[in-house]
Amino acid sequence: MAKPNLKDALKKWEEENGIPISEAKEVGLQMQFIEKMDSSLAVLTNCEKLSLSTNMIEKINGLSGLKKLKVLSLARNNIKSFAGLEPLAETLEELWVSYNYIEKTKGIGVMRKLKVLYMSNNLVKEWAEFVKLGECPSLIDLVFCGNPLVEGMDDPLYKSEVKKRLPNLKKLDGEVLPE
Repeated sequence: MAKPNLKDALKKWEEENGIPISEAKEVGLQMQFIEKMDSSLAVLTNCEKLSLSTNMIEKINGLSGLKKLKVLSLARNNIKSFAGLEPLAETLEELWVSYNYIEKTKGIGVMRKLKVLYMSNNLVKEWAEFVKLGECPSLIDLVFCGNPLVEGMDDPLYKSEVKKRLPNLKKLDGEVLPE
């Protein structure tokens, strides 16, 4: 049996949904055993929300044709970095990358419109990584619990340390932060 790939998953989605994939505003390809993101994504010219959660993706790639993408879900994959997101710098508003292997936040700072970042249960260990999160001028909602950095940390201390580093943040781990 051939390895599952993105191109086949997109074709299957089109067949199951009965509309041309190029017209779809929302595409979900969860649990397809996809290992690579590639140029096959270029057909998603009208896509605003793309979910590739619960696959086996290791690297973010192939996003340059997705000019309308606002929400990208890559939760429960094998992603280790934010490299590859750059083509979405001016459009992406929500990024869901919980349950991956991200240790460093390098590259996230280019995301000018990013409002929501769900990155719980990754491998971030150092407060220095929050400096890069602070480079996202629109970030107001962050889910960060489950990272080694916050394990065993007193909740009020954790919240005050985050707020100090991300003063524009309105919500942390699903809770509204005091002004």
